[in-house]
Amino acid sequence: MATVLSVSGSPSASSRTNRLLRHLDERLSAQGHDVIPLDVRAIPAEALFGADFRHPAIVEATDLFAHADGVVVGTPVYKASYSGVLKALLDLLPQYALTGKTVLPLATGGSIAHVLAIDYALRPVLASMGAAHIVQGWFTLDKDITVHDDGFLTVAPAAAEALTQVVDQFSAALDRTPLLAVAG
Repeated sequence: MATVLSVSGSPSASSRTNRLLRHLDERLSAQGHDVIPLDVRAIPAEALFGADFRHPAIVEATDLFAHADGVVVGTPVYKASYSGVLKALLDLLPQYALTGKTVLPLATGGSIAHVLAIDYALRPVLASMGAAHIVQGWFTLDKDITVHDDGFLTVAPAAAEALTQVVDQFSAALDRTPLLAVAG
């Protein structure tokens, strides 16, 4: 199966976005994919915001993107756009870091007013980075994601059904996309 890089663009360790991504990672793993989580907030701020392309954490993140067959990009929506930490990372990646890759954009937010952030803010950036195929993304309202005291996550039934569909479409697209050899 494919190698999937699952990128959380949330600046918060306890975010619903991050927990939702890790929950969806389990589904992709159960489908046979090798899922590698990447929490952008774990990359040192001096590397991200100092644009230190040679910092080991940036080099490692770039390598993870290069070797992934597919990428899930999740972000909370702030002011109708994706997070600043995600933007900082995307700005440091090579211009065509997503060439040949299938990408699933996901977003979370407090208001349905931000539902178009995926299509108007995130999707154009992913396309400009050379993604071979950007599957239908999904926006999930914060109120539809519940993190219990024991860390267990539940998603409201309608949102869970929609997320299952987009993750399964992404998985199917990965299975149809020929895995490209890394150019040497």
